[in-house]
Amino acid sequence: MSTVFRPDRGTYVRDHAWMAALAMAGAMGVLWAIGNPHVWTGAVAGLAAVGVRAWYLASEELGHEWRIEDGALHGPGGRHVPLDRIARLNTLGSAVQIVTEGGDKHLIKYLADRDAVRAAIRQAAGRDL
Repeated sequence: MSTVFRPDRGTYVRDHAWMAALAMAGAMGVLWAIGNPHVWTGAVAGLAAVGVRAWYLASEELGHEWRIEDGALHGPGGRHVPLDRIARLNTLGSAVQIVTEGGDKHLIKYLADRDAVRAAIRQAAGRDL
């Protein structure tokens, strides 16, 4: 039996909404700082950039799946992380970052409950990470 972790569409949308808000504010700030009289165009540009990115990558990102099986984490693109080689588990926003003893880093992104995923990996590894 395996435990499966899949991205959550609502979390994906929420994370991109935050990115859009930051991009909008940043672009407006840059335009203001350089004296552009059309500061509002930064908001349009920031929203458009993040919106296009979100739309373009949605099918790929929401299709990624991680699973715990046979003493390892198996992820998209043939990623394979033995549980006994995990050095640390970090949280970054809605993601769990896996850091191996060799320094490799992997992200399980857009999780509805990142803390539950982190706890499940810890439990499967049989140790505190």
